[in-house]
Amino acid sequence: MADQKILPTSLGGSYADVDHKVALDPEIAPAVHAENEDENFKKDHMDFNRVDKEVAKYAFDVAVTISPEDNSRLKRKIDKRVLSIMIFTYFLQALDKGTMSFASIMGLPADLHLKGQQFAWLTTCIYIAVLIVEYPTNLLIQRLPIAKYLGVSIILWGATLALHAVAKNFTTIVILRTLLGIFEAVCQPSFVYLSSMWYKREEQAATVSYWYMMNGMQQIVGGLLAYCFSLIKSPPLSIKSWQAIFITYGCLSVLWGIFVLVYMPDSPMRAKCFNEEDKKLLVERVRSNQTGVQNKHFRVEQLWEAFRDPQMWCYCLITFCTTLPTSGLGAFANIIIKSFHFTTLQTQLLAMVLGAYIILILLSSTWLIAKTKQNTLVMGIYVAPSIIGTIVLLTVQNTSRATQAGLLFSYYLVLSFWAAQTIAISMISRNIGGQTKKTVVVAANFIAWATGNAIGPQVFLAWNAPRYIIAFSTHMGCYVLLVLVVIFLHFYLKAQNSGKDKLQAELAASGNVVDEGMVHAFDDLTDKENPNFRPSPQLNPRHPHNSGLGTSRVLRLVNRCVSTVLGDAW
Repeated sequence: MADQKILPTSLGGSYADVDHKVALDPEIAPAVHAENEDENFKKDHMDFNRVDKEVAKYAFDVAVTISPEDNSRLKRKIDKRVLSIMIFTYFLQALDKGTMSFASIMGLPADLHLKGQQFAWLTTCIYIAVLIVEYPTNLLIQRLPIAKYLGVSIILWGATLALHAVAKNFTTIVILRTLLGIFEAVCQPSFVYLSSMWYKREEQAATVSYWYMMNGMQQIVGGLLAYCFSLIKSPPLSIKSWQAIFITYGCLSVLWGIFVLVYMPDSPMRAKCFNEEDKKLLVERVRSNQTGVQNKHFRVEQLWEAFRDPQMWCYCLITFCTTLPTSGLGAFANIIIKSFHFTTLQTQLLAMVLGAYIILILLSSTWLIAKTKQNTLVMGIYVAPSIIGTIVLLTVQNTSRATQAGLLFSYYLVLSFWAAQTIAISMISRNIGGQTKKTVVVAANFIAWATGNAIGPQVFLAWNAPRYIIAFSTHMGCYVLLVLVVIFLHFYLKAQNSGKDKLQAELAASGNVVDEGMVHAFDDLTDKENPNFRPSPQLNPRHPHNSGLGTSRVLRLVNRCVSTVLGDAW
């Protein structure tokens, strides 16, 4: 590419004595290209055949600088309108999934006459459903208004959850659980897209952690609520405690789905809560991501690139190796803790401590990434306690009060690997360019997620209780494989960066500059096609001022979530 001189556009003015390039939308100030008669200066611009039409309407031709004040103002509004929705939606989904774990000690298995592995299948069937519908769901996310699709799905899964209360046998409950899996399949993939659509690359690790830590929050809140529901006695009441919990959570989810339909914007370009100038700035905010905002065009070449990219297979393996232990430990959490000779009430309260530990793990790992800028290294650090805790559970028998406490602490320690799963999801959001390629990678990742979740409960064999040696041995194998994959991914991404740095140096030496104004940031280029893109084991090394994760920021987010639901009176 020949040398070029690009003058950035100001929002409110123009440059004299320079011809303006006509933009798609006459209301949008066009970028100004200063061209010399010299052949060394060539005009460069967005490829409008590749840029999504909605994005092209609001995108500047070249990168413009957004003031820190405007950036902070927009970020606050995005947090209120988008992040708060993601956080509470994921909390509801986690709460909905956690109901089966609590119902397991409320008499559901006996009331539905479940035998052998039938209880384990109530978790497995959800993820088999997700496995089947995951790729179609991702295609729909790419093509449909994402907030509307999410809202309708929440309403449907809420209604399905409420219907769990009328189940009379294994057949009925397994059908309802399968439908629940189909409707809930939209949640995590849509959040990956929303994170990359609304947030800058350096913000996405914290963004994913905020909504993912709701897994821990549901353990805390779910434990308290489960204790309250367990006080319901039948007789004299006609409704059983596990039926009451399904009806309550299901109806709450339906109401929340209606709220999401009304409140959440589909994209920065369709956000009626922002004025036209802010919509342009919202698009400009994420230009430096180099991953675009949205694109509904399916590109076959990106499909094949995804399957040839080792990144995709690494993320799939990381997801599989973390979700297989997660699903089993989640479904059998209360059963495992109760096997340490705790009462039902103590088990429910200790599950709350487990939730707090999960939140601590996710917050601390995000803080550590912000400080060290090392994703893969932090992953490895947080897998180590899981290995130690699993060894203890495999080798120590519960013979005294001291071993009871030690086993409980070791069980908490095992959950440290959750950090690796969260980091991997945020890396997909940040490190994969090209909308078709991202659709394929996200779909493959959540197919691996569903596979791991489906297998997870099955390794907890009824005849192997209460120590579940086979299950924890399987988990140990997952952790070892996880460490090997993370090591490979680290060096692979470093090699990719070195190759692109070498290419940039060669172009600079020959007098060429590759898209210095990020003109092609919205051209739907993949991470391999875009010379400026750096899929990296670090947290966006090109942006030194990465936002950390402080206590005050967490408190502000909690306040925004509550005020979103309760209104300004809060």
